[in-house]
Amino acid sequence: MAYNPSVTTALSAPGKVLLTGGYLVLDRNYSGTVFALDARIHVIVQQRRRSHRRGTSGSGTAATLETRPADDSAVDDQDAEDTIVVRSPQFDGATWEYGVQRCENGGGIRVTQKNEGKHNPFVETSLNYALTYISYVADSKDFGALSVTILADSDYYSETPTSKASTGRFVNFGVPLHEAHKTGLGSSAALVTALVSALVVHRTLQPDDLGLAREKLHNLAQAAHCAAQGKVGSGFDVAAAIYGSCLYRRFSPSILQSIGDVGTPSFEDRLFSVVEDMDPAHPWDTGCQDFGMKLPPGMQMVLCDVECGSQTPSMVKKVLEWRQQHPATATQLWDALQANNERLVISLQQHRAPEEDPADNDFATIRQLLGRSRSLLRSMTAQSSVPVEPKVQTELLDAVSAVEGVIGGVVPGAGGYDAIALLIRDDLAVIERLEQLFAGWKSQVEDDFGGKIGTVRLLGVRHGSDGVVNESVEQYSDWI
Repeated sequence: MAYNPSVTTALSAPGKVLLTGGYLVLDRNYSGTVFALDARIHVIVQQRRRSHRRGTSGSGTAATLETRPADDSAVDDQDAEDTIVVRSPQFDGATWEYGVQRCENGGGIRVTQKNEGKHNPFVETSLNYALTYISYVADSKDFGALSVTILADSDYYSETPTSKASTGRFVNFGVPLHEAHKTGLGSSAALVTALVSALVVHRTLQPDDLGLAREKLHNLAQAAHCAAQGKVGSGFDVAAAIYGSCLYRRFSPSILQSIGDVGTPSFEDRLFSVVEDMDPAHPWDTGCQDFGMKLPPGMQMVLCDVECGSQTPSMVKKVLEWRQQHPATATQLWDALQANNERLVISLQQHRAPEEDPADNDFATIRQLLGRSRSLLRSMTAQSSVPVEPKVQTELLDAVSAVEGVIGGVVPGAGGYDAIALLIRDDLAVIERLEQLFAGWKSQVEDDFGGKIGTVRLLGVRHGSDGVVNESVEQYSDWI
């Protein structure tokens, strides 16, 4: 790979909505329809100082990294030590300073937090995996001093008094990161994807080569994200962050189970083999189709934050336990959902055909299929005793579905009390009617799981089709 001499690299990756396929995507026999959003996580990598030291590439070839300080000042060897400072300046105290440790016996690269404060496992694990891979394939194992800035579009988090008073694309939330309420758009997957991609591009690629490296970046981001969350997930959120909107079928979990932990002997060999898809016994078998999938003409997707939120891992665990205990009932429900989801995808594709005239189409079939999906998810809720579509969300979805111009909606992904997703006619009048409904919204039902919905807010996020992309640095001038 060619070394990129640029002192600054900027990338962004999108959030996601799993419109159909919640829980099903955990099983390779089923699939999901995942839409990328125009809300993105941005990562800017700046080369503060380069290291003078001589390193050895993964192939054993000695090489010297070019010395080119970002500020063109003199640099001594002590100042050139590998240090990585990661900042998320939209949140109070969100700064992490890491030292870089090279583990013995091919154990890879491990970063250690040098400053006090809460650890961020997604940032830390992403650094471990990205730097291990980079050190294996690049011409040098020395990174110099790096500054990493992470910025999130505002719709990833519920509003705070400070953010309401902020202007511009990136707002100051005025709270510590751990106190910010996520809206369920897939911030962790977008963060990991943008961070590992920005580091790999910064150190090993020319920016224009990003498209050619998507498959390897996907594999690396999947490995890092699964390690950070402590389990091998379905990966649909990372796939959307890399490829954009797509029809997704999960990879076999065995692919990642052989990597082991950073610091263990030969970790870097195993990680490289997985990222490069070199293990014939466990080849990558991710199913991603229709990259950049778009909504039909005349249709738009909007999301509504309900200021509540659910604990997805615990919900998934409980649903899977129920499925294991009631395999026949669960399989019948899973198969019905899959058949309905496939019909929905076909209907969306048909409405995208050039001969279709959206002005003469009320999307009646899509409305019916979304309603059928919700009915099946309510059945899952009742049988598993997990709030996939709890009563307060049913009440809200029924109300918005009755608004003129709303085609239908779901509680996406794992369900619960996260933001709801609506398919609507692409008409500002529909947005105005929804905002009028939400302005005075108060739940009138007693929830079956004790959840409550506070203020309902229409998010500014919309459907987007692109995955990870290069960004211009100038737009971040107020934050870096």
